[in-house]
Amino acid sequence: MSKIISLRDAWSGAADCDSCSLRDGVLFAGLAEADFGRLHDQIDQFALPAGAALYRVKDGGDHLFTIRVGVLKLVQYLADGSQRIVRIARETDVLGLEALLGEGYHHDAIALQPTEVCRLPARLVAELGRDNPLLHRELMARWQRALSEADAWLTELSTGSSRQRVARLLLRLVRDRDARLSQLFSREDMGAMLGLTTETASRTIAEFKRQGLLVETEPNGFLLDIPNLRQIADGGAR
Repeated sequence: MSKIISLRDAWSGAADCDSCSLRDGVLFAGLAEADFGRLHDQIDQFALPAGAALYRVKDGGDHLFTIRVGVLKLVQYLADGSQRIVRIARETDVLGLEALLGEGYHHDAIALQPTEVCRLPARLVAELGRDNPLLHRELMARWQRALSEADAWLTELSTGSSRQRVARLLLRLVRDRDARLSQLFSREDMGAMLGLTTETASRTIAEFKRQGLLVETEPNGFLLDIPNLRQIADGGAR
């Protein structure tokens, strides 16, 4: 079960955005200095341990969040109580965009590994978006990115054989990176991402290891055989 900690307990201080190495890639990169000044003093930066909840479904949506370091899973719950991970969020992604519509959060957001997050007031971001065309355009781009990612998870990771689904997930984990090195999640989480049982996810990973498609180079760190994984993802035999 995920451990829940309050944002008050997790908060570690005001964010030093001026020296942030990710500033060019985050939501407010295009803000003019005066507008950025309005926002900067209200940004909180905090750390979450693995398993901690950033927010829960239908919590009051008062804030947006940008990820500085780490990975979170976005979870929805089915009528039978089982969970489905609808996507994962990583560095520079923005979470909680539904808060701009005055809605509660649509998912549980749970840290999969130690994660650092910046918290932004939704009300102020909405005001700046109305006044600043660059920020408004960036907000629309973030909505579209989240929609495209959700569509990809639905079409790529919920269809096909278990081998295809696992191969596609592994390829997505390294899609935006130059290296072939990837870290895996728990088999339970992988099953929830792919609509598979934990046993099926575990058995498929074990099979990929035996076939040399995954080579462990460090604890939970694996080199991927990308060409053969692509062949499997596309429905070919290996």
